[in-house]
Formats: sequence, structure tokens, C-alpha cells
Amino acid sequence: MRAFFSALGSFCSGLGSGCEHAGHTALLLADSIVRGFVPRQPLRALRRFIDQLYSQLVKSLLVVIIVGAFMGMILALQTGEELRNYGAEEQLAAIVAASMAREMGPFITAIILAATVGAAIAAELGTMRVSEEIDALELMNIDPVTFLVSPRILALGVSAVLLTVLVNVIGVLGGGVVAQAQFGIPLADFLEGARASLSEPVIFGSLSKDLYSGLVKSLVFGLMIGALACASGLRAHGGALGVGRAVRQSVVASVVITLIVGYLITWVFWVLLR
Repeated sequence: MRAFFSALGSFCSGLGSGCEHAGHTALLLADSIVRGFVPRQPLRALRRFIDQLYSQLVKSLLVVIIVGAFMGMILALQTGEELRNYGAEEQLAAIVAASMAREMGPFITAIILAATVGAAIAAELGTMRVSEEIDALELMNIDPVTFLVSPRILALGVSAVLLTVLVNVIGVLGGGVVAQAQFGIPLADFLEGARASLSEPVIFGSLSKDLYSGLVKSLVFGLMIGALACASGLRAHGGALGVGRAVRQSVVASVVITLIVGYLITWVFWVLLR
């Protein structure tokens, strides 16, 4: 009985800590967005934003290209083999394009950003916290949210959208290469089929529902990953061990929240707003 109640107490304590962390992350995200769009020093804020955007894109560009290409190739190969059984290979381009735009592009980008940029942000801010650099900023009357957090979160949201577009393009090209090599579909015909499947004008006269739903996902994923990484870093304590714990917590939480929120956004776009 003692062991049972001890385990129950630990579970409840962990649940309360998790709820507290979730609330802190949500408030941090909202505060960062407000301060990012209404900065006291616009030029300095813009410079910090551009620096973060450049850094995040460069860190993720190579791995995004490689993963996006092979994901499109795998998707085309497995889907094409099934379609061949029914003589419907002409639908391969539409399936690959829609799958990349709706789900695979935003999800792949989010996972990569969580494992690279998000982990780096949590480590940077965690190191600054345990070494008392953030406390020093506060003593100098420099707001850490405005100076450190807001540019990172906003840049990560924009980076997620840009990298998702790149993943979609690379994934479709990779799928087209496999379609030509394995199923005899000319690359030009594959690309034309992909373009036609995503050409229904729904918003702004050019973006189809497949495209803008995926871009909305990527923006939300990027902002959430940035907020989780910054919140984990700012709450780090306990030296190097605490920094490692903050990085692990950031990556795990980002992956789990990406899956949950991705399902909710899909439900909103494809069930509630059908």
C-alpha cells in the first residue's frame, strides 16, 4: 500500500508540474507574439529576428532536403506498388502531392526543427539560465522575453513555413523520379498531375485547401516548438544535468504536441470545415 500511494503521489506531482509547464509555455508564447509585433525598438527587434531566421534555416536546410527527397521517394514507391495492382498508376502524382502538402511536409519539418533548432534553443537558454546570464539581463533592466525569446519563437514559425514549402517541392520531385524509374511515368506528366491536383483556387486566388491547411499546420507547429524550447530552457536548473533534462523535455514535448495538434487541425479543416 505504501508503494502504491507513493507512486500515486509521484504521478499527481508530475501531472501538476506538467500542467504548470503547459500554462507557462502558453503564456510565454502569447507574450512573445505580442512583444514581437509591437516592439519598443523595431529596428533592433527586426535585426534579432533576421539573425535567428538565418541561423535556423541554415541549421536545418541540408537535413530537410535529404529527408524530404527520400520521404517523397518512399511514398511514391509504396503507393505506386499498390496502385499498380489496380491499374491506377495515373493517380500517383495526385496522391503524393496531396500527402506531402497536407501531412507529410508539415510533420517532417516539425520533427526536424524540434530535433535541431528546438534542442539548440533549449540548450542555449538553459545554459544561460544555469550560468545566471538571464538573471544578469534582468538586473540590467533588459527583458529576456523581448531580447531572447520573442525573436526565436517568431523566426521558428516563419522558418517552419518556408521549410515546409521546400519539403513539399523536394518530396514531389523525389516522387517524380521514382515514378519515372519504377512505373514508367514521365517526370513532366507526374509534375503536371501534381500541379493539377493542387490547383483548386480556394484562398488568395491561388492556394488550394491542401496547401493552405498544411502551411497553417507548419506555422502552428513552428510557434509551438519555439515556445516549448524557450520555456524548457528558461526553467532549467541544476547545472549541466538540468540543461540536458531541458533539451530532452523540449524535444519529447514538441513531438507529442505536434502529433496531437496536427490531428486537431486536420479535424478542423477536413471535418468541421469540409
